[in-house]
Amino acid sequence: MQSYFSALSHLECGRCGSGYDATAVQGLCSCGSPLLARYDLDRVAALVSPRDVGGRGPDLWRYHELLPVGDPARIVSLGEGMTPLLAMPRLGRALGLPGLLMKDESLVPTGTFKARGAAVGVSRAAELGVTGVAMPTNGNAGAAWALYAARGGLRSLIVMPAGAPAITRAECAAAGAELYLVDGLIGDAGRLIAAALPGRPGFQDVSTLKEPYRLEGKKTMGLEIAEQLGWRLPGVIVYPTGGGVGIIGIYKALLEMRELGWVTGDLPRLVAVQASGCAPIVTAFAGGARQSEPWPDARTVAFGITVPKALGDFLVLDALYATSGTAVAVDDEELLADQREVARLEGCFICPEGAACFSAVRRLRDSGWLSGSDEVVVLNTGTGLKYPDAVPVDVPLLAPADVLP
Repeated sequence: MQSYFSALSHLECGRCGSGYDATAVQGLCSCGSPLLARYDLDRVAALVSPRDVGGRGPDLWRYHELLPVGDPARIVSLGEGMTPLLAMPRLGRALGLPGLLMKDESLVPTGTFKARGAAVGVSRAAELGVTGVAMPTNGNAGAAWALYAARGGLRSLIVMPAGAPAITRAECAAAGAELYLVDGLIGDAGRLIAAALPGRPGFQDVSTLKEPYRLEGKKTMGLEIAEQLGWRLPGVIVYPTGGGVGIIGIYKALLEMRELGWVTGDLPRLVAVQASGCAPIVTAFAGGARQSEPWPDARTVAFGITVPKALGDFLVLDALYATSGTAVAVDDEELLADQREVARLEGCFICPEGAACFSAVRRLRDSGWLSGSDEVVVLNTGTGLKYPDAVPVDVPLLAPADVLP
């Protein structure tokens, strides 16, 4: 059902195109693929302009016609959205990219971009009568969903690998989540969630792309980039890719804005960045495949992108092919070095996943895929503070009577 607040019309399978009722709780399509939210864009174009959006509050809900929550009273928010789009002049000069920009998601609640998906996903789940959310996670998504669930009065069941960042466990515990660790990877956590849900009535499986609305929160990064550039698009957007929701969401936002007439011209070339220790999308793209194969023995210090097989891999690959983009894998040594370089040159302590994007930019500039005239937006998806062990610190300990060297 449509409302003035939201132009949501229905859900549609991202693979086979089957339609589903958006007023009911939904999971995957009967073909096993993710469902995507669809909107009455003609209605949005008739009612709303970029100027109207610009006069609203500085959070992601300024785009509410393109979000799924029909009743503004049901919004669960911690003030997420409208993160800075920062010029990176010193790093840009070092890389030969004077038009280098960074969308800094470290400043959203919970310290990562996962807050966007949690805000919209929890809000819509609560609006549809869900009383608890359950998910496997590499850490940050579980922390965000646990905290937003607490904010919205919902219960949460979270399972994460034992190797996930310790701070994400603390966030879940503080929020009162039912939290478990598994000696394995995110896929193992997912199997535990699937087995547990039949015994928890009222809970919804909100695993990556197994519900339609986390994606809608993530797409607001694309909307914000366009608005912050004066409703125009950059030449390239570089994104760290695990489950792929962010890059799928940004591409969805680009298509919606173009259909609305809010932006014109060519879409940005999208770049999916993975670690060499877990690079199924990169391998699939290099082979021209339409989906990826499971990655054996996945491991990387960029824990958030340790996803051996993404449910929405075909949607990520479609976005790369459609925009003449590419996919790049970088080594842990590279990304850790660039994490320190970004902090040294620009004063930004970014997460390893974001650092991987700068390593990819460095490679693409060296290869000539990027030119010095390209305007490039890199997504830093979280704060480096979530990964305190990523940067080794060896500091001399002095006695009070010592003299500094």
